Amino acid sequence: MNFRISVLISGGGTTLRNLIQYRDKGKLNVDFAHVISNNPNAGGLEFAHDAKIPYSVINHRDFDDEEAFSDEMFKTMIAAETDLVVMGGFLRRLKIPTEFTNRVVNIHPSLIPAFCGKGNYGSRVHQAVIEYGCKVSGCTVHFVDDHYDHGPIIAQSTVPVFVDDDALKLAARVFDAECQLYPAVIEAIGQGSITIDGRKVSWNKNDVE
Repeated sequence: MNFRISVLISGGGTTLRNLIQYRDKGKLNVDFAHVISNNPNAGGLEFAHDAKIPYSVINHRDFDDEEAFSDEMFKTMIAAETDLVVMGGFLRRLKIPTEFTNRVVNIHPSLIPAFCGKGNYGSRVHQAVIEYGCKVSGCTVHFVDDHYDHGPIIAQSTVPVFVDDDALKLAARVFDAECQLYPAVIEAIGQGSITIDGRKVSWNKNDVE
């Protein structure tokens, strides 16, 4: 049985679609255990349906607090025999149970620790990068802890920022980088080529087939 991932989404599911495409091309050796959205209207659920991946909606609005919401999310992922939780445009904070330490990953559309944290997502990030006058931006894959965009960094990829960029142009360039980096990191974790020492993460690329 392949490495099993559950993907969490809140919106259009473009990251989920990319991961499915990589799996279908034989470039990502995973089984999709489950897809969960906190948004019942998330367009990305259609990708899960079309790919015959089990999916659920667990609406955060149905819970009294973050802890109860998180408990239900992880209960579902445990039942699906999830090895790794993959956040793909998931916009809610979760409380990570001890048994899922370094088993939840996220991709953020900036070079953490710049332009990250609560409220920094989507086009807001890219607009802030442009307004600050940055010459490069990119994306960051990191392990998830109980704080926004805070867990140990696994890998980063950079892209140039051009003087005539707007948020849409920069977002497209960063997303192209995300589409390559995220599957590669997930594959590396599945093959056991990622090691963690505190906040320092090493990737032995020689281990990846």
